[in-house]
Amino acid sequence: MAFIRTIPTLIATLLSAAPKPAPHPFTVQDLLAMDRISDPQPSPDGKWVAFTVRATDLEANKGRTDLWLVGTDGSALRRLTTHEANDGSPRWMPDGKSLAFLSTRSGSSQVWRLPIDGGEAMQLTKLPVDLDNLRVFPDGKRLLFTAEVYPELKSPALEETAKRDQEKEKSKVKARTYESLLFRHWDSWEDGKRSHLFAWTIGGAAPIDLTAGFDGDVPPKPFGGVEDISISPDGREVAFTARRLTRDAAWTTNLDVYSAPSDASAPPKLLTGSNPATDEAPLHSPDGKTLAYFAMERPGYEADRRQIVLLDRASGSRRVLADSWDRSPSELAFAPDGSKLYATADDLGNHSLFSIDLWSGAVTRLLDRGNVTRPAPLAAGIVYSLDTLAAPAELFVVGPDGKNPRPLTRLNAEKVAAAQTGEYEQFSFPGAKGETVYGYLVRPVGFKPGRKYPVAVIVHGGPQGSMKDQFHYRWNPQVYAGAGYAVVFVDFHGSTGYGQAFSDAIRRDWGGAPFEDVMKGLDFALAKYPFLDGRRACALGASYGGFMVFWSAGQTDRFRCLVSHDGSFNAGGFHYETEELWFPEWEFGGTPWDNPLGYSKHDPSAHVKKWKTPLLVIHGGNDFRLVETQGLSAFTAAQRLGVPSKLLHFPDENHWVLKPQNSVLWHQTVLGWLEKWTRG
Repeated sequence: MAFIRTIPTLIATLLSAAPKPAPHPFTVQDLLAMDRISDPQPSPDGKWVAFTVRATDLEANKGRTDLWLVGTDGSALRRLTTHEANDGSPRWMPDGKSLAFLSTRSGSSQVWRLPIDGGEAMQLTKLPVDLDNLRVFPDGKRLLFTAEVYPELKSPALEETAKRDQEKEKSKVKARTYESLLFRHWDSWEDGKRSHLFAWTIGGAAPIDLTAGFDGDVPPKPFGGVEDISISPDGREVAFTARRLTRDAAWTTNLDVYSAPSDASAPPKLLTGSNPATDEAPLHSPDGKTLAYFAMERPGYEADRRQIVLLDRASGSRRVLADSWDRSPSELAFAPDGSKLYATADDLGNHSLFSIDLWSGAVTRLLDRGNVTRPAPLAAGIVYSLDTLAAPAELFVVGPDGKNPRPLTRLNAEKVAAAQTGEYEQFSFPGAKGETVYGYLVRPVGFKPGRKYPVAVIVHGGPQGSMKDQFHYRWNPQVYAGAGYAVVFVDFHGSTGYGQAFSDAIRRDWGGAPFEDVMKGLDFALAKYPFLDGRRACALGASYGGFMVFWSAGQTDRFRCLVSHDGSFNAGGFHYETEELWFPEWEFGGTPWDNPLGYSKHDPSAHVKKWKTPLLVIHGGNDFRLVETQGLSAFTAAQRLGVPSKLLHFPDENHWVLKPQNSVLWHQTVLGWLEKWTRG
């Protein structure tokens, strides 16, 4: 028996002693295999961090999330849940001994509770609808969450909503009727339901709708989240971002911040009614005296600079913090003592971490490299997530001064070590208007000096975005580097992280300065890096990047091939088809009937007669942002012209490709297209 017991140990020893296989070039399979860490939540005593990990099940064609835990000293890393369902949104109970979380293990998204000492999870809610955006009140006796209901229904709206949904499902008539916009959004048709905010006493009666009668979404769909909901330290007030669904909902960016008493003793109060632009992401200070939030100045512009506004809850006075800081922060967190705010923002091709003094407004950059997100302050430091062009997100902790960063997790260490990635570096060059423009070069895996390599030129979307030092799950340069391509990408005029004027510059100039930047950036890279073979370059992009590919097809024949994913092909048609009308109306200077020249100025469809370059068109059937007819029209034009072309259509995808097996096919098709036209 002793011999038998030693067999597992012997096998483990032999396996550990066996030579590990040599690293292989990075592939889409490596991309999908990475564990995706998110939502770090420090415990009340600061000793632990709970977080979620999404693993991809390729055979099941979906991802699955579980809860994990790690000590803030980097010890005791362990997985808390292993259920086949999705477990996520961990939120600490005030005692620090258990977590409330959302799980689909009962068939719908409900709240469960899990002791961190290894006990069994217990279901807390058994409501007839899915729950989202979970928070825990400071007293630990109540929960806050959102649920979609029909706003015209009176209490109990949750049960009546579920009943109406069941009736709709049983009906043989699936027709829809609408009398206003938005009648569909992102990838879903409007169904008459609104996301409302509920407070519930654990073990008590039915949840209380804090937004009863509110004809709007809390938080605004489809991109709202827990960052748009904040509970005051005394638990009496809930602040939230909402969009009222008024007649102009399709062409206004007027999000607002509201507050509501947590006992529903009064209706929600509008806090930002004087600003017709976007107000969002409210956050209470530790003492509850101040409410911080983001505010934009220009109505109709979704990528305007976010300014940090501090609202004094007693006097109602407001002040803009760090008004001269020319960055647009995306996340905020108060230091535990309330003396400063931590913020992340795009910054010179990175997404960096900053601290902002609450009184002087002085801004200090704490972490400047890579993609830093989800800062969660502790008494003696800051927990954050960091990913780069070479590695996916892991959790780190750093001192409050930004010094001595150290890792808390290494979940992907072996997977990263097993897949060779290309070395990368940032460069800058004189771009359009004589202004400095930044870009990155990623060397092909197995790079050898003296050899020439084909080039993949990736154009980012947005367009007010940045293709930065980030591990991207849709446009990851390492997939192309692993296939033997050098990769070049440029943060052209319109990109974020270089000041608001630089972002604004793309308006009414989609095919002007940005196109010039991409061409000059490629020319600069070809001169700086002699191993790049400019005769074998292909351009690829999605959304605005897809537009740039279509535009390039009519402006230059320098590329061997082109790949456009969910791109804008017909500018005028784009306005009539899309759901968020504020976007084209801002970018092109009005409606097509009031300013037709604004749309025709840089319209790829007006230049199809000059198309010669082989073109791969990809589009999702559920993309309501850039409707599939844009891609189908481009493919039709290419075919009619006799241009070598191919169409890849995903009937079950939206503006992104989310299903794992679809992602595999996407990458295989794109790389096959590049191989076909660059290897000759």
